[in-house]
Amino acid sequence: MAAKQAVQKVLIVGGVAGGASCAARLRRLSEAVQITILEKGPYVSFANCGLPYHIGGVIPEESSLLVASAAKFNNWFNVKVQENTEVVAIDRAARTITARGPGGEERHEYDALVLSPGAFAIKPPLPGIELPGIFQMKTIPDTRLVKDWIARTGAKSAAVVGGGFIGLEMAENLVHLGLETSVVEMLPQVMPPFDPEMAEPIHAHLRSKGVKLHLGDGVAGFEQAANGKGLAVKTQAGQAHAADLVMLVIGVRPEVGLAKAAGLDLGPRGGIKVDDGMRTSDPHIWAVGDAVEVEDFVTHQPALIPLAGPANRQGRIAADVIMGKEPSRFRGTQGTAVVGLFGMTAASTGASERTLKRVGTPYEKIYVHAANHAGYYPGAAPISLKLLFSPADGHVLGCQATGTVEGVEKRVDVIATIMQMGGTVFDMEEAELCYAPQYGSAKDVVNIAGMVAANVVRGDHPIAHWADHDWEAVAAGPDTAVIDVREPGELKATGSIPGALNLPISAIRNRLEEVPKGKKLFVHCAVGLRGYNVCRQLRLLGYDAVNLTGGWKTYQAVKAANLLPGGAANGAAKL
Repeated sequence: MAAKQAVQKVLIVGGVAGGASCAARLRRLSEAVQITILEKGPYVSFANCGLPYHIGGVIPEESSLLVASAAKFNNWFNVKVQENTEVVAIDRAARTITARGPGGEERHEYDALVLSPGAFAIKPPLPGIELPGIFQMKTIPDTRLVKDWIARTGAKSAAVVGGGFIGLEMAENLVHLGLETSVVEMLPQVMPPFDPEMAEPIHAHLRSKGVKLHLGDGVAGFEQAANGKGLAVKTQAGQAHAADLVMLVIGVRPEVGLAKAAGLDLGPRGGIKVDDGMRTSDPHIWAVGDAVEVEDFVTHQPALIPLAGPANRQGRIAADVIMGKEPSRFRGTQGTAVVGLFGMTAASTGASERTLKRVGTPYEKIYVHAANHAGYYPGAAPISLKLLFSPADGHVLGCQATGTVEGVEKRVDVIATIMQMGGTVFDMEEAELCYAPQYGSAKDVVNIAGMVAANVVRGDHPIAHWADHDWEAVAAGPDTAVIDVREPGELKATGSIPGALNLPISAIRNRLEEVPKGKKLFVHCAVGLRGYNVCRQLRLLGYDAVNLTGGWKTYQAVKAANLLPGGAANGAAKL
């Protein structure tokens, strides 16, 4: 192993994911280097992703949240850990830091310094923000405060401000405790990484479990309730939502105060700027975790993506580079993430449609709703998946998926891996995945999505999107028609586009004289498969037919998300 002998002392500021993994990796690379972790909080490494579940009682013991103690680091890795010790200054010229701990102020020398300070929970200066009963969720002591408040006050209701991952996990766990729970979110949807139509099933599921959603209305401040009991969450639209407990989980910002004071470069998004070896603008200082600005794997734009997985990998890479183990490079982050909510799983990776539009990346999209395992095996239910890809070469750009069955996140994991390897929709259709009737199908959800997208790229499957047209105008247009190939009973149960022709797939071969000639035909079914089959048939017969991807199920989500164009003229202009 080619180690840099000059590196004798490594100081790591902050533990948790990035700093702790860096320390462990350093020791596995060298028994000679001196390693010290200086952690501002009382725990060097804890599972902050588990905090909501401890409040809800799913994780009953607080000790279960402790990933590694100071004693373990010392006994296993000969790493010195100083908890409750805050680093307050860096002297880059002298290569020293100043820290304040229980024993007072002290200085430490370093050959290499690793910054892993994490991110701080956003607490905007709103009126009433300091009132009792308003809490944030970032550390183990935060959970104690919340649990104690609920026990002391007998809280019966809660308002969660913020509809992101942690906010929704908090809402679920507060409901588990029996609290009447609402979510107040400034955006018109929960789960910002998801596109609006893919968030709609999450909205419906949360409401079905009793969670009240107040969307598209930001918080303006907080007041004590008129009766002196509880709080009122005041919104920008003038609403007031009563709650005995408020959880403020509106996001985090990188903790860069120490780096900024030391003169280290920050990136355009406000995080510590690092290269692909996690080195800062100072050749003796590295930075990892939530405080750093990374490159988005898909868009190649600077990004802040505070996730534990990337932080762990960054810690390992920093250790490799410090010890001269080359090449070890961080490839960027694609934001692969998952949340579980009352039995529903929502997962995503890569760029959303919203992001691709913002950065100007050409893309195409398809929707599939396919069973998680063989339909003949009991318990099969659909996974809804949106796939984004390059229309030119099929490179996968991102995906989002939801479902109330097992395996949603595993499909996203497979697609995330294909993306990491620079893969395409053609790789998805050819992916060889495990198959047994209780686990999957001979054509897995991943394969089906790849096949649909690959056919689009090849030109074998022309598609249209529900959000692009006014469908009543299309159905009534002189040069267009909508053909619904579902069975009559399905239309009766769910509705249909006014003016659409109902030519069921079971009968259309015998009713071809009813298919309009000389018009562009927009074909759809319930989820897309029957529509595709009819489109192929019609195109082979010389008709200009395109399939509405995702079928009626996607139409309902698009409509619920208010993405349909308004007015016949608006729709007709897009044809």
